[in-house]
Amino acid sequence: MRVKNYMEDVIDRMFPEVIKRYPEVCKCQRCASDIKAIALNHLPPKYVATEAGEVYTKVNELSSQFEADAITALVIAIKKVIERPRH
Repeated sequence: MRVKNYMEDVIDRMFPEVIKRYPEVCKCQRCASDIKAIALNHLPPKYVATEAGEVYTKVNELSSQFEADAITALVIAIKKVIERPRH
């Protein structure tokens, strides 16, 4: 297994649901990538290198605080992209 930031998976999974709440934001690939990058920069990385580490991280993800932090980071990122889209 390669080393990866598990938070990327979390943001990718939560993104479609959160973005639905903001119909005014552009949903082009560039804006979507900007939103995800900004959100990830506001979250602590959760690197995993083994399947056991990934399972442990998934268990931690079940906490409501973990989910709230990811949603908050996405909302902040969406608002920044709405204010200053790069296209």
